[in-house]
Amino acid sequence: MRRTSPLRPAPFLSAVAVTALLLTACGTERAGVGDTGGGGVPDAAGPSSSSTPVDDPGKDGVRVTSLTLPSVPASPSASPSPSHGYAVSADRLAPDTGAGADFEVTNESSEKLTYTVIITFTSDDGGAMANETATVRDVGPGKTVRGTVRAEGLPPGAPRITGAKVLRVTKVPASEAPAEPGTCPASGIRVSADQGDAAMGLRVVGLHLENCGTRDYTVQGYPLLKLLDHGMKPVDGIEILDGSGEITTGAGPDEPPRPVTLGPGETATAGLVWRNTTESGTPVNVPYVQVRAKAGAEPVTVTPGLDLGTTGKLGVRPWKKTDAEAQQGGGAAGTSGRPGQ
Repeated sequence: MRRTSPLRPAPFLSAVAVTALLLTACGTERAGVGDTGGGGVPDAAGPSSSSTPVDDPGKDGVRVTSLTLPSVPASPSASPSPSHGYAVSADRLAPDTGAGADFEVTNESSEKLTYTVIITFTSDDGGAMANETATVRDVGPGKTVRGTVRAEGLPPGAPRITGAKVLRVTKVPASEAPAEPGTCPASGIRVSADQGDAAMGLRVVGLHLENCGTRDYTVQGYPLLKLLDHGMKPVDGIEILDGSGEITTGAGPDEPPRPVTLGPGETATAGLVWRNTTESGTPVNVPYVQVRAKAGAEPVTVTPGLDLGTTGKLGVRPWKKTDAEAQQGGGAAGTSGRPGQ
């Protein structure tokens, strides 16, 4: 069975995952620490840090406003001195793990949006040192929210961070954003997409369905999809196929759709499969996919960034209950095992 969704080129947005910072907008606000604790920091710099304004043109209403770097104290080392035999000099320290970037998000649209922002920290030569992610929720029309991310986990000997800029911005209607970790929507189900796997032009992204409610939830067949461009308009000319057999046999055999009943706390996965093959024609990139677990379910918009090339096809694998071992290990393992947006 074939279903057709519209095609309209849009810039490819690759998936990058790191720490999440969850923020709520009301007028112009300062963001607090995020739910995972890794990316968000208080806005005051400590006595051993210095803050420098950043001239970042930004993207889609998001820009870096300042960069906070740890001071570099002197590290004593002995060297000969003509008068006293030895002098103390400052050696270069090991990595900056305390670099932070202040940013602001301004919603210039007419609806409340949830933003996912990736900020790149750079060295003197412009090379990327770290990418950090913040999720800024429920930014109302005309509102501005400010927040901070920190570069974490740089290896010893890494070059010093000297800059920061906005790498990528995705934004979805707040009512369709994937639920934040630890919360359960009124629907009683959570839908998300993982970061996917890519090899030799073959792409696979897992869709994850979790029953976080108190009653059984049943799906049958395939998730219902709408492909959207950067402006959240339908993408024309893409065939959405039931199953992945017309795309590849490398993702395993297609299984027939069956009823899947999830008890509270149970999960299921489906999959998106395509090839990034480019021949004649204009390559198609789809930044957003609106997902309904079944007919009548509330839509959730995820941002897997489908680089469909010129193939014009997207395979969809049916919902399948996650095996008990994977669920005991912490939820849906999914197609790639790396849950994301």
